[in-house]
Amino acid sequence: MLLYMSNSAQEGQSTPLHSVSVAGVVVREDGRLLAIRRADNGTWELPGGVLELDETPETGVQREVWEETGINVEVDELTGVYKNTTRGIVALVFRCKPSGGTERTSSESTAVDWLTPEEVAERMSEVYAIRLLDALDGAGPHVRSHDGKRLTPAR
Repeated sequence: MLLYMSNSAQEGQSTPLHSVSVAGVVVREDGRLLAIRRADNGTWELPGGVLELDETPETGVQREVWEETGINVEVDELTGVYKNTTRGIVALVFRCKPSGGTERTSSESTAVDWLTPEEVAERMSEVYAIRLLDALDGAGPHVRSHDGKRLTPAR
């Protein structure tokens, strides 16, 4: 895939600003999925965060999962690309498997839990739950957009 970025803005046009984040769908052998309750807003989500300029997406997801949960992971594959059209955030989501560590909270998480797919659907908003569920269906990578609350219907 070729990506083209330009810093030059033509008169009357602005250059879009986007943030790239990464998240890990960590699947245990028993099928349970790693999730965190965020410290800033109390919502349940995937462990993840902003990709640093000097790291690969795979390294970024390993770092973010470990920072927020204490779990080390092996990255398997990209399962989805998700864009929050309101905030300009593009999230790359990877399926991972745990490879060590011990669950713990952090300054970014007040709870760490291994959820069943049914619990994911109950605890998480649709825009975050779908990322976990997409990673399980084996039909990815999925590409979806949302406004922060609801998924944009497929065309």
